[in-house]
Amino acid sequence: MRSQEEACRAIDLYADTVRRICMVHLKNYSDTEDIFQTVFLKYVLHTAPFDSPEHEKAWIIRVTINACKDFLKNVFRSRTIPLEHLIETPSAPDTAHSDLIEAVLSLPEKYKDVIYLYYYEGYSAAEISSILKKKVNTVYTLLTRARQILKKQLEGVVDNE
Repeated sequence: MRSQEEACRAIDLYADTVRRICMVHLKNYSDTEDIFQTVFLKYVLHTAPFDSPEHEKAWIIRVTINACKDFLKNVFRSRTIPLEHLIETPSAPDTAHSDLIEAVLSLPEKYKDVIYLYYYEGYSAAEISSILKKKVNTVYTLLTRARQILKKQLEGVVDNE
């Protein structure tokens, strides 16, 4: 079991990354906080040493993605309706930024991960292939297909502004 100092250091370093990955997958703040706790609990209980800070970060990202997938597969979750769907909220003015975020969030899961890791976290395709346990060429293919989907989704939005 890791010490309190190690846990606090990891939370300071990786909290934003974990929350962003969770929001991309879950689109819900409450569920994000649940997964956040799960990820760092697993970190505290994980006793094997990490080879480097990059290895530690990749482990945190992989655990976060897996926890989100497990959460989304949960049978209980499939039989509930989020509160946001029950409460009518006034629509905010459309902006190119919010359209881009919505377009990225609407991507299939396999594309969301590579887009997030490549553009937001700044990982190379080789690093992403290591994190996601996919071949480098597969990562390049996923990035290309994701860009094509985003381009099609955003063509009308950019033309209208």
